[in-house]
Formats: sequence, C-alpha cells, structure tokens
Amino acid sequence: MHSRNRLIAALPRLLVFALAWWLITEGAAASWSIGVPAVVLATLISARLLPPQRLTPSGLLRFLGFFLHHSLLGAVDVARRAFQPSCPLDPAVIDYPLQLQPGPARVFMLNTVSLLPGTLSADLEADCLRVHVLDADQDNPAQLAQLEARVAGLFGLTLP
Repeated sequence: MHSRNRLIAALPRLLVFALAWWLITEGAAASWSIGVPAVVLATLISARLLPPQRLTPSGLLRFLGFFLHHSLLGAVDVARRAFQPSCPLDPAVIDYPLQLQPGPARVFMLNTVSLLPGTLSADLEADCLRVHVLDADQDNPAQLAQLEARVAGLFGLTLP
C-alpha cells in the first residue's frame, strides 16, 4: 500500500482515537500536549497490529440489510418465546465449520454471531465455531453459512 493510501486508511482510526481522548479528558484543551502524541502513537501501533481492511461498499450494504433483517426476525422470535407460557426452547450447542480464513473477517463473523438474537459464539477450535442456539430445530447451519457469505462479501473475499 502506498504511503498516501496508508495515511487515508489510518485517518478513521486517528479520528476515533482523538475522539476517545477528547471524551476521556472531557475536552480539556491542555490535555492535547499529551493527547496528540498518544493519539498518533495509538494509530501507528493499531495499524501495525491490525492493518486496515478494505471493505466493499456493496458488500457493506448487503451485510447491513442482512444483519438488520435477521436481527429483527430474531428479536421477534426471542420475544415470542419469552412471552409464551410454554416458553418453547430447544437449546443446543452446534458446531459450524468455518470457511473464512483466520483474520479480521473471521473475528468479525464470530462477534456478529453473538449479536444476532438467539445465538452466541461459545468457542473456536481450529476452523470449527461452536455456537449456542435457542432452537436446535431451526436451520442454524444454513443461517450461519448465509452470515459467513455476507461477511466474506463485506471484506471483499470469496469463500472456497
């Protein structure tokens, strides 16, 4: 990546760290004598430890639509189960074989699974994600495969 592109890619991080500093110091102007070097150093270290990823705009739109749709469906399902007197639950732990390679896209996938209602990433061993689900009768592997495909698209990756 060229130095100009690296600078542009680091800008959002720099802004996030600067905002964090501003919030932590409650906007104290005198704190910036320490804050500027701290923000720059944090940006450099974070870029070194986790290089910027290229997200595709079309992948982002598709992922957001998918995520919002499934979050809404899942929330309605969880609420329905909570308010039904019989509380129809069939919890289980399932194993899902990941196709995403280790890296930021996989980490994003694992965290996103836990954000969707009714699922929780419980463990990761090699390429197998262990997921706690509220209903073993649902087609959980198919839903996880859809999520993985959307995450791959978001990061501009193709699955094998």
